[in-house]
Amino acid sequence: MKKLDKLILGSFLGPFLLTFIVVDFILLTVNMLKYFDEIFGKGLSFWIYAELIGYFVISISPMALPLAVLLSSLMTFGNLGEHFELTAIKSSGISLLRALRPIGVFVIFLSFAAYLSNNYLVPKVNLKTFGLLYDIRMKSPALDIKAGVFYAGIPGYSIKVNEKIGEYGLKDIIIYSHAGGSSGNLNMTLADSGRMEPFFNENYMKLSLFQGINYSEERQTRGIKEKPVEFNRTSFDTNEIVFDLNNTFKLNRTAEDAWSTNRSIKNISQIKLGLDSINTLLNDKLYQNYQSTESIYPFFTRDRKFKPPVDIAERKFIDDSVRQEKFRREEALKDSLDNLKFNTSKDTGAVLTENPESRLLSTSDKDAAITSIKSVKATSSRTVKESASSMSPVKGQVENKPASGDTAIKSEPKIVLNAPRTAPLTDKERKEIDSLVVGRGIKQSAVTMALNNSRSLKNNFSIRKTEIENYKRDYRRFQIAWYQKYTQAFACFAMFLIGAPLGAIIKKGGLGMPVLVSIIFFIIYYMLTITGEKWAKEGLTDPLFGTWFSILCLLPFGLFFVRQARKDSRLFEPDFYLSMWKSVQNRIKVLRSKAN
Repeated sequence: MKKLDKLILGSFLGPFLLTFIVVDFILLTVNMLKYFDEIFGKGLSFWIYAELIGYFVISISPMALPLAVLLSSLMTFGNLGEHFELTAIKSSGISLLRALRPIGVFVIFLSFAAYLSNNYLVPKVNLKTFGLLYDIRMKSPALDIKAGVFYAGIPGYSIKVNEKIGEYGLKDIIIYSHAGGSSGNLNMTLADSGRMEPFFNENYMKLSLFQGINYSEERQTRGIKEKPVEFNRTSFDTNEIVFDLNNTFKLNRTAEDAWSTNRSIKNISQIKLGLDSINTLLNDKLYQNYQSTESIYPFFTRDRKFKPPVDIAERKFIDDSVRQEKFRREEALKDSLDNLKFNTSKDTGAVLTENPESRLLSTSDKDAAITSIKSVKATSSRTVKESASSMSPVKGQVENKPASGDTAIKSEPKIVLNAPRTAPLTDKERKEIDSLVVGRGIKQSAVTMALNNSRSLKNNFSIRKTEIENYKRDYRRFQIAWYQKYTQAFACFAMFLIGAPLGAIIKKGGLGMPVLVSIIFFIIYYMLTITGEKWAKEGLTDPLFGTWFSILCLLPFGLFFVRQARKDSRLFEPDFYLSMWKSVQNRIKVLRSKAN
């Protein structure tokens, strides 16, 4: 590495680490504010919050890297330009692209590291973040009973204390008990004073009540003739109530398998597997729609088949073959386990023989037995059918009974065929049919039935359409999660192409102009990213184009700034725009003089 590379890279690494920490802290604060009311004030230890904050820091790092690269590269080349170091570099015959090379190589390695982090580290951290955040949300707030306010933090109880004395003393206590699933204020306890203190490592809370009365009333059942409900009033000098705080105020960790279907915790290979599963479900639903639609319109499909498209049929064939192969393997594994159990002794539990031939022999014996049982069942069923058919005459046949005194010999049955009628209807028959249709309301009932069938079909089609749209939306979201692994990493290089030439053009270091320009471009990048992903989710554009939309929009700006920086353009100097305005005015004057 040459001294120039060390100089430029050394002046870049310091601002990069500083800006990355600052940007990560800002994004962390924005994310934590979303869950501030849900995670704080629940009496958790410092290490639980430190673990959650650590997970958030890692999960938002892919978003912080592009902004850190943009701001640090802009500050680096702005400082070099402000102190005329960039001018000295150019005057020695070194081009701007050569000066950009050390930071460009570093950003390329940084993009590759960001891709590996997005694909392997961030999904695992997101899994732990979702689980811990859900557990904190589900935890009840810390036990903090305030004077004059009803406290409902303990499940099944509402407690009000008019005055608190010291740390554990209470005065003028009202307790409504809803334990056992009862609703309403049917069980109330009043006490003059009391004392609430934890015990057994704060897993339980004991509430001691002094000089009080308990009122309890049974729930009244419906009915006018029922007897009045029982009402009890009990006075006490001392009453103790024990609350179990282990399941209420302790943090219970949820198993990580509960979040296994979330696309944010999957790497690229798992996302591809999820895409294949969603595509299988979508294709099965489309295939079923084609199959069921043919039976819905029998009049139009009696002479033609309503076949699904070739791609859907081919995908269905592949999925069915995969299912059959999976089922065959499961059955083979099950049969092998059954064979092992069959060859195991009942008394000692040891295997009688380990000879593979004996296992094959036992398997063949079992198959032969099963085959024989199936053949016996089939023979018996055929026998029953034949006997039943011989006992009952077939429709359209005439059974010839033997005459008395003759031998019981049956003649061949004669088939009687009803020939179709070809003569037209008479006037009397038409009047009878019209009277049936009009008089009995057959026409009105037919119209009503047709309307009901149409509404039912419309609802069925709407439900199927909604299911298909949900599958397609999930498929697109999985595709977006897949492409984001690459776009968030490549955004670092795109921001470098914008920040480094801009710093060379602005020639201002520090945290003034660079921060302002960086925030503007980052907001543009963020808005374009959200817009492209929204288009992709709604199906307005392809997910590949939607995720790369912001990069494609910002890359031309980066190339334009590189071109202007190589020419030492003065884009951010007032004299540049004043000279442009004067040249435009002079051209207008020339055109007017020619017109006159």
